[in-house]
Amino acid sequence: MTDTAAERLRKIDSCAVSDALDALGLKGTVMGLGSISVARRIAGRVQTVKLGPASPDIPKRHLCTAAVDAAEPGDIVVIENHATDFAAGWGGILSRAAATKGLSGVIVDGPARDADESRDVDFPVFARAATPFTARGRIAEHDWNIAIDVGGVTVNPGDLVLADGSGVVFVPQAHESEVLDKAEEIAAKEAAMAKAVEEGNPVSEVMGGNYESMLVSK
Repeated sequence: MTDTAAERLRKIDSCAVSDALDALGLKGTVMGLGSISVARRIAGRVQTVKLGPASPDIPKRHLCTAAVDAAEPGDIVVIENHATDFAAGWGGILSRAAATKGLSGVIVDGPARDADESRDVDFPVFARAATPFTARGRIAEHDWNIAIDVGGVTVNPGDLVLADGSGVVFVPQAHESEVLDKAEEIAAKEAAMAKAVEEGNPVSEVMGGNYESMLVSK
């Protein structure tokens, strides 16, 4: 079954969605996460994973595998990895498995590795940084399919997320309709302004009054 909301989100950029969140007083924009493999816009439903320090008390399961197995085609695995700033919360075999299942991508609030391998299988990985350091003995999966923190934003399973060259934006499931409506309205205004500039109108006139008021619905 087609996820209409995810399809709508995929047609907008992160800037318009961030502006919509601002206009509605919602928190969802995250800075500092960028592509380390395939530079492509991704959008979809969130499947969450929470990583933390390694411990003998935690059941031995390779991190993120449960989330990948449970995710539906088009979903995006989103990982909280705040326990380390150098050990990878995602790797190449996981990218191969996720690509094979038809997932849209992965977003790691922390480092990820095997960037070249992910690129080879055309799988988008967004992360704080690329790293060669393994997770073994350093971090472990503490839970999945729960609320997590990504860049100070609370992210729940089933929320929408969009990532592109400008950044990452999360759309709470409870507000997705109003956010999408507002983002599409803003994108349409920006498209009209872009057309006006391409037709030769002075950019100072095109952006002068319209830009400051474009978040206001008419």
